[in-house]
Amino acid sequence: MIKKILVRLLATMLLTTAPLAQAQQPKKVPRIGYLGSVSSSDRIDAFRQGLRELGYVDGKNIIIEWKSAEGKLDRLPGLAADLVRLKVDVIVTAGGIATRPAKEATSRIPIVMTNEGDPVGTGFVASLARPGGNITGLATLRSELSGKRLELLKEIVPKLSRVAILGSSTNPGNAELLKETELAAGAFGVKLQYLDVRGANDLETAFREAGTGRADAILVLAGPVFSIRRTEVIQLAIKSRLPAIYDRRDFGEAGGLMTYGASVADLDRRAATYVDKILKGAKPADLPVEQPTKFEFIINLKAAKQIGLTIPPNVLVRADRVIK
Repeated sequence: MIKKILVRLLATMLLTTAPLAQAQQPKKVPRIGYLGSVSSSDRIDAFRQGLRELGYVDGKNIIIEWKSAEGKLDRLPGLAADLVRLKVDVIVTAGGIATRPAKEATSRIPIVMTNEGDPVGTGFVASLARPGGNITGLATLRSELSGKRLELLKEIVPKLSRVAILGSSTNPGNAELLKETELAAGAFGVKLQYLDVRGANDLETAFREAGTGRADAILVLAGPVFSIRRTEVIQLAIKSRLPAIYDRRDFGEAGGLMTYGASVADLDRRAATYVDKILKGAKPADLPVEQPTKFEFIINLKAAKQIGLTIPPNVLVRADRVIK
């Protein structure tokens, strides 16, 4: 009888303590990988802000593994492989140059693009509405904005007839960017001179050829080589005394004449929403790729003064920010 009572007591204790033990087990903290070609405090802060708005705090209820190639693009495949080995729950990529190695490293871990120019053309997704696969995120409309940049150049250089286009054939989406720019040039009656910058060593040659080709202005397409060597690109444009327009705000802040494009910081902030949805069970294949809703037009009057250019008042008033 005593033995039976002890057995029943033990069984009762096990039944009552098991749920308690399960409840006390630590909840798994999601681990996110962020992969970029260069470090950017503005972009990191924007992504963190987006996570905070959704209740996530790095180091508390979410862990972020920051991986940057620091301008050495050949490091990206290895960094992507590192994130896969860490078994992160989601990989966030800062641009197509980082998305490609992430895609090649895994077909299982969800990947969120923060600012891909042409995700369909590069083969990252099947379509914007139904991405398929393990990749989704945000596009930047880079190719569609080329016409607007040419239009702005035309407004500040009324006699604009020849524009040198600096692009990089190593950049995913470069062909589409160039195609859209050529279409816009035809509408404006502007002749283009395409200069392929495959690496930093090509920059000086490109600007020299722009001068030889009697370019009236320069349009710099998106590409990691230009972002990494941003200061050098800007200085070469000023030295050549050529009006130049770029696609991102940081060029204007670094001394570039004009920038027009999607707000990259806003895209990084919005990428957090995708991370949140995926952590809650959504599949990347079912999450449509979203497009930018916030654009930035910046004019740097210091740069204008350096090349002896006067910006028309009707252009100045349309700028979101004027750097004096």
